[in-house]
Amino acid sequence: MSDIGAYERTGQPPYEAGFGEYVQLLKPRVMSLVVFTALVGLLVAPVSLHPVEAFAAILFIALGAGASGALNMWWDADIDAVMKRTARRPVPAGRIEAGEALAIGLALSGISVVMLALATNLMAAALLAFTIFFYAVVYSMWLKRSTPQNIVIGGAAGAFPPMIGWVCATGSVSLEAILMFALIFMWTPPHFWALALFMKEDYHTAGVPMLTVTHGRKSTRAHILAYTVLLVPVALGAALTSIGGPFTLAVAVALNLWFVVGAFRIFRRDEPTAEADKYAVEKAVFRFSLLYLFLFFAAFLVEAALKPYGLGGW
Repeated sequence: MSDIGAYERTGQPPYEAGFGEYVQLLKPRVMSLVVFTALVGLLVAPVSLHPVEAFAAILFIALGAGASGALNMWWDADIDAVMKRTARRPVPAGRIEAGEALAIGLALSGISVVMLALATNLMAAALLAFTIFFYAVVYSMWLKRSTPQNIVIGGAAGAFPPMIGWVCATGSVSLEAILMFALIFMWTPPHFWALALFMKEDYHTAGVPMLTVTHGRKSTRAHILAYTVLLVPVALGAALTSIGGPFTLAVAVALNLWFVVGAFRIFRRDEPTAEADKYAVEKAVFRFSLLYLFLFFAAFLVEAALKPYGLGGW
């Protein structure tokens, strides 16, 4: 229910939020990426969980991701309301009260962490708790509004899920888990900066110090290229570990080659050209970056599936 006083002011009964709007509150698109990467981290680990335990682990990681989304939407309601991309979200649109979003976020945070501890182990639960705290407090409340490096440091929140999945199965952190974390961590800046290039006015209007606002699009283009190049050794390193193999390495080479070429095309752009074609290159690279992460982690799964037949792994 979005406004208890609506009836008194308008004579109309207050709006009743539906199930779909509560789902939107949990940021299902972000949650789907979290669930997928966490599932990969769990399935490629050298220790197998019972299917029921694995299902429970992914369910509670998903709830934790949803909790982060609800807390972020509660805190960012003011800036979401003035950005075209986010204005229709449930809280800024007035379909769910900010206080209700906060309560849901806190409740899901507690449930997800406690239940993950019971379903798997304390280390996995602690990592999930830290991830929720990092996204809701460190990124949303501090970094996002204070520094153009917001998405660089804050990207760690989105990089933890495969590590959490790995720890659910093994109870420890290894090189493979660290490299899966690093892969997403290095991927996040060029992914979001490509979006920021054609959404600059939104961030400017909202007063968010995104790199495009504080340093301009030219500097952002250079940063995209730099981080995409730095992503290459991380990606190749992950492909050369025990969770990789020839297939993953081939996928890594192809994906990173395309990504670097796309980043270089963005780097060479100038504003008149970009504005004339409505930032077509930037939008294409942004869309590809989503596919990049999905295909890379899918390659880890394929490699794991091939190993029992002697076809995968090193």
